[in-house]
Amino acid sequence: MPAKIALSDIQLIDRLKLDDETALALIYKRYWELLYTSAYHVLKDSHACEDIIQELFIKLWNNRHQLQIMFSLRAYLYACIRYEVYRQIRKGPIRADIFDEALSYIRSPDAYDSMEYKELSTRVSAIVNNLPEKCREVYKLSREDCLSHKEIASQLNISTKTVENHLTKALRYLRTSMGGILPLLLYFFIKK
Repeated sequence: MPAKIALSDIQLIDRLKLDDETALALIYKRYWELLYTSAYHVLKDSHACEDIIQELFIKLWNNRHQLQIMFSLRAYLYACIRYEVYRQIRKGPIRADIFDEALSYIRSPDAYDSMEYKELSTRVSAIVNNLPEKCREVYKLSREDCLSHKEIASQLNISTKTVENHLTKALRYLRTSMGGILPLLLYFFIKK
């Protein structure tokens, strides 16, 4: 029995355009787990992620004759997932943990070399610089210097409750202000 030859993405797209349902099944089998993981990483909602992926493959099949993939199938599918995750977040309540986790990631050593990091870091810094002075100082001591609430309170000669209030205010302001950079944030965050 001859060994099965794996089809390239280009071959699968060509077969898909010729109404080959097997090509769709092979694309699904090749990419569904990667796409699900990317979406779940942001949304943390398995039902929503499953729905997004199911819709993506339905659209892929329904639009197969008009399909124009410029770079790679993988890049195309990831872009579709990013768009759908963005749409999910825009239509629903924006969860604070998405922003908090993304903010901590963009400050991690893994992120430093990318152009997206530099752009996002510049935008986040501009937002942080617009915070009231004491609030900005507390935020930077917490997030950049990694000091505990108690250490910040001691250093600034304020109560830990005041530290918590400043951080809550800073994070609320960041989340609100970051709405305009949500697409860049999601692109960067899903990419990891």
